[in-house]
Amino acid sequence: MKDHKTFHFSITTVLYPFLFIVLIWTIYWIQIRYSYDFTDYGILPRTVSGLRGIVFSPFLHGSVKHLYNNTFPLLILGTILLYFYGRQSTKVIIYGTFLSGFLTWLIGREAYHIGASGLIYVFSSFIFFKGIFTRYYRLIALSLVVVFLYGSLLWYIFPIDGEISWEGHLSGFIAGFILAVIIRNNLPKPVKYAWEEEDYDEENDPFLKHFDDEGNFIENPEGSPEEED
Repeated sequence: MKDHKTFHFSITTVLYPFLFIVLIWTIYWIQIRYSYDFTDYGILPRTVSGLRGIVFSPFLHGSVKHLYNNTFPLLILGTILLYFYGRQSTKVIIYGTFLSGFLTWLIGREAYHIGASGLIYVFSSFIFFKGIFTRYYRLIALSLVVVFLYGSLLWYIFPIDGEISWEGHLSGFIAGFILAVIIRNNLPKPVKYAWEEEDYDEENDPFLKHFDDEGNFIENPEGSPEEED
């Protein structure tokens, strides 16, 4: 499969993540402008009412700093996801939202968990592990780029800051890994060269005939058309 058919860029590749960011900033502006408190719509672990937070919590943020810290990772990772995994991106977003939210509901402390950081961990985890699993050189390189850009996120799946929902981060990380395992795709397969085939015959390889037993290059091997002429 050719790369240009697999990785397709369109205006929606950037537009959808951008519109989501506009939406969450608008919701926060409404919250501040009209003194609304949407925290009750977050995930409250192990309560029936807290289940609604699985859907609503990614749209809610507690402060400008919280929202700002999520903005650029959402834009960058969302764009990467849509470009490299366009056909799978819808499943990753929907299943990732529900799975990470439900895990947070199961393991979270007794407090409201809000914010889109769970999705950030879903995206980064999925992109990293899927690239490794495919063994396709471009996606492996992409995995390394994600590690370079957001490798520090790994620290925040541990309870190092009481004001951060590490449970949501951990849930997103686990959800991304699970989705990388179960979601199939039609991505390019690793290139398999002739010498990697089981029926490869080294003695009849025309390229290897240009080298002697000591590895020296022979321009015109014995019996070649050039030598006979």
